Amino acid sequence: MGETDGERGIWSYVEGGMGSVSLAIGNAAKEAGASIITNAEVKQLLVDDSGRANGILLADGTSVRSSIVLSNATPHRTFKELTPNQVLPDDFIRAISYSDYSSATTKINVAVDKLPQFKCCKLGYPAAGPQHMGTIHIGSESMEEIHSACHDSAGNGLPSRRPVIEMTIPSVLDKTISPPGKHVINLFIQYTPYKPSDGSWADSAYRESFAKRCFRLIDEYAPNFSSSVIDYDMLTPPDLEREIGLTGGNIFHGAMGLDSLFLMRPVKGWSNYRTPVPGLYLCGSGAHPGGGVMGAPGRNAALAAIQDMNKV
Repeated sequence: MGETDGERGIWSYVEGGMGSVSLAIGNAAKEAGASIITNAEVKQLLVDDSGRANGILLADGTSVRSSIVLSNATPHRTFKELTPNQVLPDDFIRAISYSDYSSATTKINVAVDKLPQFKCCKLGYPAAGPQHMGTIHIGSESMEEIHSACHDSAGNGLPSRRPVIEMTIPSVLDKTISPPGKHVINLFIQYTPYKPSDGSWADSAYRESFAKRCFRLIDEYAPNFSSSVIDYDMLTPPDLEREIGLTGGNIFHGAMGLDSLFLMRPVKGWSNYRTPVPGLYLCGSGAHPGGGVMGAPGRNAALAAIQDMNKV
C-alpha cells in the first residue's frame, strides 16, 4: 500500500464521477459552437492600454485574444498571479491578499478489491446495495465530534485525530471506471492544515501515517476496510494547490464563513462577478454564492458578461 511513481499506473481507471459532469458540460458547449483547449497553462491576463482585458497569454507564448475573459481560478490566483498588478487598485489587492483560504482538505482516491460492508447495515446485499450509492459520512456522529476534528486543525495545526470523512463509491454506478470485481472509493477528508505543526506533507512516512489513520477510522464502521485497499492516491492541501491551482488547498476558492459570503465574496464591493479590470469576470467558487457542485457562480457571471456585451 503506497503511492510510488511506479504504482500510480493503477489509477489509469480512476476516472468518472465529477469528471463526467465536466465532460457533459464540455460536450454541450461544443455542440453550441465552442472551442475547448486543454493542457494549456495560462501565464497572464492581457490588458490593453485603456486597462481593459483583451485576452490571455499562454505559458508557451501563444496569445489568445478576446474582449471578454472569465476566470474560474481562485481570486488569489486570478488577481495576484495572473493579472498585471499595475492595473488593479491598491485597496482591492490588499483585500484579496487578506482573503481567508483556511479550512483546507485532503482527497484520497482508493482502489479496493471489495466493497466495504458497514456494520450498521443489515440489508443482505451480497454486492452493491443502496448503502453504497450515496454520500457516506464517517466520523461525524455529533457536533462534539466535528468540533474536536476541526479544533485539531484550526486550533493546533494538526491533521484531525478522528477526521470527518465523506466517502463516495462511484464504481457502483459506473462500471467502466474500475476492473471487474474491483472498486474505486473517493475520500474527502476534513480537517487537514496546509502546514502541519507536527510534520510535513512532503514526508512520505507522514503522509502514509495520516492515510492509515483515515483507513483505521473507516474500519470502525466497515471492518477490514484497510485490508481491502490495493493502493491509493493522496492529494494533500499543497498537492491540491500545486496540481489544481486551489490556493491553500481550499476547494471552495476561499473560506465560506459569514464574513466571506454574499456581498463580501470575493471582497466587499465586488460581488457582482465584475472586477476592476473591464472585460474580466470571476466565475468560479470564489464568487457568490461560493463552492458546491451547482454551477451558480458560472451561470451568474455569464449572465453579467452577456448583459455588459448587450450594452455596447
